Order: sequence, then structure tokens, then C-alpha cells
Amino acid sequence: MESEIVPLDRVAFQLGPISIYWYGIIIATGVLIGLILANREGRRLALPKDTFTDLLVWAVPFALIGARTYYVIFQWDAYKHQPEKIIAIWEGGIAIHGALIGAVLTTIVFAKVKGISFWKLADIAAPSVLLGQAIGRWGNFMNQEAHGGPVTRDFLEGLFLPDFIINQMYIDGTYYHPTFLYESLWSLTGVIVLLLLRRKAPLKRGELFLTYVIWYSIGRFFIEGLRTDSLMLAGVVKMAQVVSIVAIIVSIILIIVRRKRKYAKSAYADLNHQS
Repeated sequence: MESEIVPLDRVAFQLGPISIYWYGIIIATGVLIGLILANREGRRLALPKDTFTDLLVWAVPFALIGARTYYVIFQWDAYKHQPEKIIAIWEGGIAIHGALIGAVLTTIVFAKVKGISFWKLADIAAPSVLLGQAIGRWGNFMNQEAHGGPVTRDFLEGLFLPDFIINQMYIDGTYYHPTFLYESLWSLTGVIVLLLLRRKAPLKRGELFLTYVIWYSIGRFFIEGLRTDSLMLAGVVKMAQVVSIVAIIVSIILIIVRRKRKYAKSAYADLNHQS
């Protein structure tokens, strides 16, 4: 019976009074696997040994700050009368676009300090970031969040989903679109595309990262249309869809301009650090 469906426990285990949540474990797993992938490619392209480990030390906290700041800005009415809640990130409320902005800005500064091309770092990291996103969406699954609008059980069964996913999408008496799954699969497919492109395609430096931005933004635009928890711009349009459109346009323009003006002098696999 549907009334007897019990959601999966968000808590993985207890350490005394401290609860360790699956969400955190899954996010950390995504970061770790992404780091391993980036380190392997970094060594192949002759980057200093711990480049991405060092970058991660800075990028993770600033990505988290960016994710929270972005969310709070678009939910300001909920925080302006209780500003002490702004730092209560453990209560939920982060945005992936804010995290990406924080991570990119951190990487720009890191690249400048280390004397390494930002575009080279971004290219190598792109598949890793997308893989981390694919894994991280399963944290949303455990929390029963980032889902779409109502559907029927028959609809979910028609997608040939296993029962554990269908049952987890049963929230307060209603089944919902598993948009976390749609985005996870889209991102995982994108990882495969990026890995193939960096081995086979004659890409210039920066173009793998920009392809990542385009790929993720296309999927996010359509998947966001199904979600019910979107951050809104002026209460009219979904902010993630606006950002996705802008990101696609800007990325295409950058690819064209950088090639036309010969800013992208190096190929993806060139071993030199600059340009």
C-alpha cells in the first residue's frame, strides 16, 4: 500500500550526538572521485603533482559560500527579518549556479598565483565537475528534494525505474518527477561526451570547459522547467533558466571570438602552462 511507503533514512549513521547524513557523504564522494579524475589528467598534461588538490582546498569553501549567497539573494524575503539564519546552511538552501560562480572565481585567482593558464585548469576540471554534479544529485534524492511536479506511479513505472527510486519519489501522499535523476543522467552522459572530445576532437584550450557549460546549461534549462522549487527572478521567470540561456550564448560567443582573434593559441593537450 502507498500509505505504508517509508522514505529512505537521510541519516547514514550516528557518531554520538552527531548525525552523518547521506547527502554529505554523497557530495564528498562526488568531490573525491572528481579530484582523482582531474589529478590523473593533470599528470598526463604535466601539471605540478598536487595542483588540483591545492585548488580544491580553496575552491570548495568558496563554492559553498557562493552557493549559499546566491540562494539567499533570491530568497531574501525569507531572511531579511531573521539574518541569523543566513549562515544556517545545515537547514538547507544552496544553489549550484552560485557554487560554480564561486569555484570559477577561485580558479581564476589560483591560476594567476600559480602561473598556470586558467583555461587549462578549467578544461581538465570540466569532466570532473560534471561527474561530481551527476553523483551529487543523488544527495537530493536522499533528501527528497529538487524534484519536479506531481505524476502518477504508473508514469514512474513506465520509465522502468526500480522501486527504491519510485518509492522515494512518494512524498506526502504524492508522486513527483525524479528530476534529480534526469539531471544526473544528463550530466553522466555529458562526462562521456567530454572525455571523448578531449581525446578525439581538435579542441583549442578553453573549449572543453565551454562545451561543459553549454552541455550542462541545455539540460538544466529543460529540467528546471519541471521543477517546483525554483529560485525566481522578479517572481516571473526561473532564475536557473535565465542563467542557462545566458551561459549558452556567452560560451558560444567566447568559442567563436577566441578562435577568430586567435586568443586560443594552444590546443587542449599542449603541455605548456600558459595561454
